[in-house]
Amino acid sequence: MRFAGRIWRLLVGVKDGLVLLFMLLFFWALFAALTNRPSPAQVREGALLLDLDGLIVEERTQIDPIEAFVSGQTPMPETQARDLVKAIDAAAKDDRIKAVVLDLDGFLGGGQVNLQTIGEALDRVRAADKPVLAYATAYFDDSILLASHASEIWMDPLGGAIVAGPGGGRLYYGELLDQLNINARIYKVGTYKSAVEPYDRNSMSAEARENATALYSALWEEWQAHVKKARPEIELDQITSDPVRWVNAAEGDFGTAALNAKLIDKLGSRYEFETRVAELVGEDSAGDTAYVATNLGPWLQSVGTDTSGKPIGVVTIAGEIVDGQAGPGVAGGARIAELLDEALDDDLAALVVRVDSPGGSVLASEEIRNAILRHKANDIPITVSMGNVAASGGYWVATPADRIFAEPETITGSIGIFAVLPTFEGLATEWGIDVDGVQTTPLSGQPDFVGGFTPEVDAILQASIENGYQDFLTRVGDARNLSLEEVDRIGQGRVWDGGTARQIGLVDQYGGLSTAIAWAAEQAKLGEGEWHVKYLGTPPSAYDSFLRQMFFGTETETSSTARGDIVAHIASAQHRHLGQVQADLDRLLSANGAQAYCLECPAPQRAVSDKNAAQSWLGLFLKGFAD
Repeated sequence: MRFAGRIWRLLVGVKDGLVLLFMLLFFWALFAALTNRPSPAQVREGALLLDLDGLIVEERTQIDPIEAFVSGQTPMPETQARDLVKAIDAAAKDDRIKAVVLDLDGFLGGGQVNLQTIGEALDRVRAADKPVLAYATAYFDDSILLASHASEIWMDPLGGAIVAGPGGGRLYYGELLDQLNINARIYKVGTYKSAVEPYDRNSMSAEARENATALYSALWEEWQAHVKKARPEIELDQITSDPVRWVNAAEGDFGTAALNAKLIDKLGSRYEFETRVAELVGEDSAGDTAYVATNLGPWLQSVGTDTSGKPIGVVTIAGEIVDGQAGPGVAGGARIAELLDEALDDDLAALVVRVDSPGGSVLASEEIRNAILRHKANDIPITVSMGNVAASGGYWVATPADRIFAEPETITGSIGIFAVLPTFEGLATEWGIDVDGVQTTPLSGQPDFVGGFTPEVDAILQASIENGYQDFLTRVGDARNLSLEEVDRIGQGRVWDGGTARQIGLVDQYGGLSTAIAWAAEQAKLGEGEWHVKYLGTPPSAYDSFLRQMFFGTETETSSTARGDIVAHIASAQHRHLGQVQADLDRLLSANGAQAYCLECPAPQRAVSDKNAAQSWLGLFLKGFAD
């Protein structure tokens, strides 16, 4: 027995030792992953490879590992637009880069403004006598807009290309809610404020249709103009006027149809494409591609960041504006206000506010606006640069600016306020549930989401929304030197394209982020070399980098984004509809207070609700539902 005991203790010791060894190995690997950074030494003379899986965004979303684990879904890969412009411009000037390669096989979009800005950077590469080559299995509107700036566009012979144009349908739940005996109580101001229509209608109102028709027509004209300018030989009329005839003329062969219409230049496999690139920049027999390539991460590391001169701050307001600390990737009002307040001690020469948001919480929008005003009190230039979308709450936060820059494709305006709240008195009655009690005032026991609201509650909620609309009008009028009547005439929830917005006084000047920064430097009386850009915000942590490596792998590994032909991409549309249902349901059931949100604007790809969000009096009043 003594011998057996010794053997047992030996085995336990070996087991403990192995556990300790594996733990040490695990933590060593974790430390190595967390401290791993792209190395400038990975830059090689050859091509700059931009593998644009997923979305091009204004601000990269912070990965929530718990959410990803619970949902069982891999987060969407994202690339920041400003990183791409910086990388491409550096490639145009660096002799080590012989060509730029766009891998668009897993590309899901990025918005017209950002894609046009990136396209202009690609034009600067071509102006430096360096080729730009693009490859994808299938091309759609956004990838066509980006690829049109390439000197050679390649496509898989079994792939295809479709030009759909902006617009499309959305879901309306009016009849469904009636059948379920759910009363969607709507409080709004604005004839064109259509964000509430899905909850009390089965179709678009005439006013919403008029607004959407004008908006999408303007965006469509801009898209066509940009593509035709980049590729004059393209036969867009043939593609868009009668797509069935266009495809049938090629006997159903999407590849041949795209080639005939000059949407693309070459049909070829990925192997043939890489062989072509290798002819231009050199072969690489040991790498992940057949040609010598440098990926985006190492290239950005080698380019570095200029920190000479005085800082010009750039704060990003991207995604839906919500109360609390949410983000990056979602515009948490408290988080962005804290970033701005922390920068008050940075001796900024000027502040540029980059907005790419369809709006959201009125309270959070005002919190951000007040933080911007604290910088304005320091007597520095304040300018706003509008991206793809700066509407509703996204315009609210732009009102402190000395100058507003936008592009013709920018979606802006939507000056209006609403709230929508569900009550279930009809459903309760159907199930034999009644509410009775004693009230000492008309507000006793309110809000009652089961028994319904009293007329007094409905009246004060509508009055609050109308007061919020007057606040909106006042802020815009003061900022744009317009009377309340003039603002109301261009307000009422109406959405405008950037071109029209400039004509009616909501925007001052065309231009992107770089133009806005240059204007701010000029106003601060700073010459070339006397300033640098300082992006306000916490840089991605090593932990975030580790999660991205875990979810997406390295840049040269197989993409986690689904790749497929035309049919596969069309089939994936079901996921977009499911996402819309979820977002609409969240907006109906969440007690988020008054909202300045734009329905016609592209929906944020990822929405986050902050349970610890700060609440306005209206939000606190409605909190009884959540509790």
